[in-house]
Amino acid sequence: MSTLSVVVPLFNEADNVDELLRRIRNVIAGLTVAPDAYEVILVDDGSRDATLKKLLAASRDDPHLRVLSLSRNFGHQIAATAGLDASRGDAVVLMDGDLQDPPELIDAFLEKYREGYDVVYATRKHRHGESRFKLFTAALFYRIIRRLTNVSIPVDTGDFRLMSKRVVAALRDSRERHRFIRGLVSWVGFRQTGIEYERSERH
Repeated sequence: MSTLSVVVPLFNEADNVDELLRRIRNVIAGLTVAPDAYEVILVDDGSRDATLKKLLAASRDDPHLRVLSLSRNFGHQIAATAGLDASRGDAVVLMDGDLQDPPELIDAFLEKYREGYDVVYATRKHRHGESRFKLFTAALFYRIIRRLTNVSIPVDTGDFRLMSKRVVAALRDSRERHRFIRGLVSWVGFRQTGIEYERSERH
């Protein structure tokens, strides 16, 4: 039986915590995962609102929730790295806490994982609620990175993805100070595939 870790970095997401946890729990309840075979790692990245307080309160009632509290705001990539380092699952899902990354995609991630893929990344088919300037600069970013490096990073993907335990282990061995997780995941190799999804507006 494969175990599952869901890693969620959060910064000032107090208004989203309840809905985020509700949707993650609903998804996991529908999976063929044993009750003791999953964990949700919630990384508070030095929030200045009630995010940490709400996470700690939720974790007291749910042994599957693990809360990491960073001493200050280190940024998304460092918070995500802390969560990945703490993960214990055979399959590890990394997602944002603002619900633009739908937890409901976890089931499709796991299907591809069972087919033998080590990385299953989410590719944005549409990005609702984002300006034309944001869309243009995002597209430009990926294309510039492709030209400047010999690492092929899939266009229109973020950090929302599933990674096998051996990919996470490879990331742990890559200790760059300035982290760029989606670039590192592409660089370490292994069998990778993508799933398209509609990116919602921030909740």
